[in-house]
Amino acid sequence: MFTTLTSSSLPIFKTALANLAHCLKKAEANAVARQFSPEVLVGLRLAPDMLPLAAQVRIACDAAKNGSARVSGLEAPKFADDETTLAQLQERIAKTLAWLATLPADAFDGREAQEVTFPVGKDATRTMKADAYLSHWAIPNVYFHVTTAYALLRQAGVDLGKADFLLGEQAPAA
Repeated sequence: MFTTLTSSSLPIFKTALANLAHCLKKAEANAVARQFSPEVLVGLRLAPDMLPLAAQVRIACDAAKNGSARVSGLEAPKFADDETTLAQLQERIAKTLAWLATLPADAFDGREAQEVTFPVGKDATRTMKADAYLSHWAIPNVYFHVTTAYALLRQAGVDLGKADFLLGEQAPAA
């Protein structure tokens, strides 16, 4: 099978975000079963200087949608970054997945050598070829933030395993 930029990125973004939504769903059920407010989870951090769960979810979504927009030449939707509940974070994931679903099947193809300039931190930018940008920046960025969200939920006692991270709703029941 022929590999394209589209086939090597869009399914990855969609799967990672869908599996993140699955993990949040399990987190909410876990909180209800343990009789505490699921919203406590939204502010979780592994270290005092790191971003909380809500930001990890936001950035994972943004990395997927903005990465796709930068390579495809389409405009990504902008979200308010004001989610304070697991339900709102689920909604953000759903909106991101809905937008990704609108991208044409060949959205990135033929754009491999296009230069992509993107923000790095608050005051800098970086420029890479589209194929390198997707494989060395956008995809790893999505995985970093989805993995961090997963780690935060595990640390909080949510019954998640590798299958939840990799298979989402298709994971076998524990």
